[in-house]
Amino acid sequence: MADDKIRLIRARNAQRGSFKRQGLSRKKKLEDTWRRPRGLQSKQRKGYRAKGAHPQPGYGSPKAVRGMHPSGFEDVLVFNLADLENLNPEIQAVRIASTVGNRKRDEIQKKAEELGFRILNLKEVLSPSEKREAKAREEPEEEEEAVEETETEEEEVAEETESEEEEEVVEETETEEEEVAEETEPEEEEVVEETETAEEEAAEKKEVKSDE
Repeated sequence: MADDKIRLIRARNAQRGSFKRQGLSRKKKLEDTWRRPRGLQSKQRKGYRAKGAHPQPGYGSPKAVRGMHPSGFEDVLVFNLADLENLNPEIQAVRIASTVGNRKRDEIQKKAEELGFRILNLKEVLSPSEKREAKAREEPEEEEEAVEETETEEEEVAEETESEEEEEVVEETETEEEEVAEETEPEEEEVVEETETAEEEAAEKKEVKSDE
């Protein structure tokens, strides 16, 4: 029987259709829930294949597994401890209602585990003292993370300032060297000119002596 049930659930999943509402991809405000197309010129109403399938006979689940959870259990909604009394844990699984508070949820979960039920929406319920302890554990971790972030930020700022200072020093040295080079160039030119004039004068004197 269990094998037949699993086989039928697989068949249900294989033949399940996905029906898209007309204009769903064009209008953000539309919900993804099926609505029958009613327009006179509607291509989806006329049955064009590209516009998607319609819900019709053939897409339904087998009666033996209709409404069952994919795990193979019958899904039963539970609101209090009394709802667990007439249930069979071999066939049925428990789903605790969303309106149930944490205290009652904890009681229902413990009772269901004792009776051997499968809980489909199991949730960890913490007492107020356990919540305080968990919060106290989280606070030092957050402080450590904040300290690490500040340290990394300081290191980054220090690296940036060092790099900027080094760049400024390099630029200053380059500008000084350029200024020194500019100052020495005219002096060298003057020395060259003086040597050339001295050589010319010496050459002229030698020519005069030779003429005499």
